[in-house]
Amino acid sequence: MVGQMCHLANFAANPDCRVVAIADLRPELAAAAARKFGVSRIYGTHHELLADREVSAVVVATKRRATGPIVLDALDSGRHVLSEKPMAYTTVQATSLVEAARRQGLIYAIGYMKRHDAGVTRALAELTRLQTDQSLGRITGARGWCFAGKTGGSHDTFVMTGEPRPDGLELWQDGPDWMPAALRSGYDTFLNVFSHIINLTRYLLGPSPEVADGKVDPSGSARVTLDYGGIPCVLELANGSERTWDEGLTIDFERGALTIELPAPFAEEEAQIILDQDGHRTQLARGSSWAFRRQADAFVSDLIARRTPLASGSDSIADIALSETIWRRSVFG
Repeated sequence: MVGQMCHLANFAANPDCRVVAIADLRPELAAAAARKFGVSRIYGTHHELLADREVSAVVVATKRRATGPIVLDALDSGRHVLSEKPMAYTTVQATSLVEAARRQGLIYAIGYMKRHDAGVTRALAELTRLQTDQSLGRITGARGWCFAGKTGGSHDTFVMTGEPRPDGLELWQDGPDWMPAALRSGYDTFLNVFSHIINLTRYLLGPSPEVADGKVDPSGSARVTLDYGGIPCVLELANGSERTWDEGLTIDFERGALTIELPAPFAEEEAQIILDQDGHRTQLARGSSWAFRRQADAFVSDLIARRTPLASGSDSIADIALSETIWRRSVFG
């Protein structure tokens, strides 16, 4: 679903690239997706696809534990990569991927599409203005939240078959050595769902926060405080309900606040930006773009310009490192 709806459809619509091949272990699904999106070549494995010399870049959207090994194969073969997040389960794993990209001089991007949301772009510009003109005073703190629910999206944008999910993929270890096996499912959920809001706070508040406090439930839900150079950012995180997706970030100033209300992950709409200033609440105008489309277009542009991605592999190591630290602190105190 994600590979087709969020990636394949968007790259197929980009006039500056050609989607030349699909690899999937499910032959019926691969054939159906190829027909839907007009892709001429179908491969049974990613190894076969990487043997196709016409392929210059790949998008990796697969089961999370198989992401790292496939990305490593792609990088070692000399292909640029856009990988779904999480990029890995441990800092050591993530570092090995970044080093592989560096050795080959490749573009390596991670799918933190919220950085590409046009609303987030407006929020960053507004935040920069507020910090420059000091019209709301200094930043006093921040609160981020993610109460995961219905993800949005349309079934018309992907095809499925009745084939079972296949085995046979190489899988990386799903957590650091010190993590008990009973916690790894929750850690997987934490990385898959909540690394987005962690990544977004780093994008807006600073790349290298410290973990000031953190309490994690075995299910992956958590309450975490990150310290951005004396600015506390409290994250409230919960997963697994049928409610409407509710996610966002409020940055508090002495005389107001800037709030980003994020859409559901697959909803084709922009974040809503709200400015509270001296008791007056203003919603900034928003357009009709989609973060996943903008992410695909940015990846193509980055390849053409040989430019570092907005969410690069080297930057995204920090999200894995922070997640490890949060869980380790919660386990060991």
